[in-house]
Amino acid sequence: MKLFVGLGNPGANYAFNRHNVGFMAADAIASAHDFPAWRKRFSGLATEGKLGREQVLLLKPQTFMNESGRAVAEAFRFYKLDLGDVVVFHDELDLAPGKVRVKTGGGVAGHNGLKSLSAHIGNDYARVRIGIGHPGHKDLVSGYVLHDFAKADYAWLEPLLGAIASEAPHLADGTYDRFQSLVAHRLQAEDAAETEAQAPLAKPASRHKQISDDRPDEAPEHNGSLAGMLRRWLGS
Repeated sequence: MKLFVGLGNPGANYAFNRHNVGFMAADAIASAHDFPAWRKRFSGLATEGKLGREQVLLLKPQTFMNESGRAVAEAFRFYKLDLGDVVVFHDELDLAPGKVRVKTGGGVAGHNGLKSLSAHIGNDYARVRIGIGHPGHKDLVSGYVLHDFAKADYAWLEPLLGAIASEAPHLADGTYDRFQSLVAHRLQAEDAAETEAQAPLAKPASRHKQISDDRPDEAPEHNGSLAGMLRRWLGS
């Protein structure tokens, strides 16, 4: 059994926050691989299915970010897992938007969800670091991560979540380098196809460009397709 944990905060008010991209990744994996409906387990929402040859429990703690480790520890101990069986998806300020890196262990860089996990189960679990960019000053971080993704972010966020979901079986079998490489390849291929399709037009901005205008957009449920994707993933 493998335990895949998406980090985020529960509730509709947080659903589109940058801090909730771990939840979004878990929802995308569950949808892409036909996992059954989410149900309440281990102080969270859980669903179980196959990724490749591995049985995987997907978990979204409902304890709020700062207490994520409490929910994860319940599942971890119930299944008598080793730290090598745990993969955590979380937002990463120190990566550009749309970048993904996988590492095992290391520091938590001030991420309260990771801090809670390490306190409850130990530190040497795998982390799928999903880049959201940095607002530029540490005093702006809290507001930035708890702010909804902007409409402009959907251009890189949707394909990124799709690539993570498609290549998730490589995380389940422990081939983390292959997962990272294939996600990058998928995104490069989509960038090339998009550029070719729009060749007669002005060159589009890179999906990895940091969004500098962070003014609130209209409510996500009224624009873009990310909201629709999330509604489908959540079964609503």
